[in-house]
Amino acid sequence: MRTTYMAKTHEVERNWYVVDAEGQTLGRLSSEVASILRGKHKPTFTPHIDTGDHVIIINAEKIELTGNKLQDKYYYRHSRYPGSLRATSAGDMRREKPERLLELSIKGMLPKGSLGRQTGKKLHVYKGSEHPHAAQQPTAYELRG
Repeated sequence: MRTTYMAKTHEVERNWYVVDAEGQTLGRLSSEVASILRGKHKPTFTPHIDTGDHVIIINAEKIELTGNKLQDKYYYRHSRYPGSLRATSAGDMRREKPERLLELSIKGMLPKGSLGRQTGKKLHVYKGSEHPHAAQQPTAYELRG
């Protein structure tokens, strides 16, 4: 009788990938990176185990948004005190905190709960083309499309 393979946490082998965000569209890049973080590109993918790889995104400030999203798309935050709702447009966020723009987009595509939080910790986003993870010997990842 053949059984389905289930990955064990201690058996998972993690790789490091570098993704260049220059000229990429926000949503398309985010969905592919979220898939890598989950481990869906591996044949050993198990839904309830974190089988994903580490992803380093460089040139976050050069991400593209289509249409009028730079002016029309807003990100909201609230401190739970009355009158404390703050809104930031996507254009302002790309100019001031481009790392946060990518993190919000990618982490929104991960599962909610402890598995999603654990998976989200393997995402590393940087503004320029330099990153401090050279010791991990990351390989360049070519996005589909």
